[in-house]
Amino acid sequence: MTKSICVFCGARKGNDPAFGQAAIDFGQILAKNEWRLVYGAGDVGLMGAVAEGAQGSRAATFGVIPEHLMQREGGKRDLDQFIITDDMHSRKKLMFINSDAVVLLPGGAGSMDEFFEVLTWAQLKLHSRPIIVANIAGYWQPMLDLIDHIIASGFADPSMTNLFSVAQTVGEIETTLRSALNTATV
Repeated sequence: MTKSICVFCGARKGNDPAFGQAAIDFGQILAKNEWRLVYGAGDVGLMGAVAEGAQGSRAATFGVIPEHLMQREGGKRDLDQFIITDDMHSRKKLMFINSDAVVLLPGGAGSMDEFFEVLTWAQLKLHSRPIIVANIAGYWQPMLDLIDHIIASGFADPSMTNLFSVAQTVGEIETTLRSALNTATV
């Protein structure tokens, strides 16, 4: 059975070309491993780049976008599956329930919201899906430092860091996913 990887990432490209290249490369890795891309259905920024890499290498694609973002994110209608939702919460829920693992590529507040929601669900033992933070070019280091600060300040148990993995390169994401998907109980 094909595994589905939910990718949270930016609707912008960011200012480091490494971000866009990582998104394209990761899309290609999805195809190489016969994994399906599940993402926010945008045709802009890193979302568009990961879809470009996936589609260009013939990976299956599943996109979910809320109606109010169709114009802003350029809803990519040429996906294998394309769903329009009423709101952001429905988008996140559909993306999550249709995936076996989550990867966080660089992005903005929306990407952090998505990550912290699935992390919270894992903390509450609502799921045990693998979560991987792709710290491309050190992008997520300040967030990782904040998580350490939250733990050090007594607002989370140190075991919180066991609920996600950190990968520095696209190759590390692939290796981590392969290992996690072989042992995961979704």
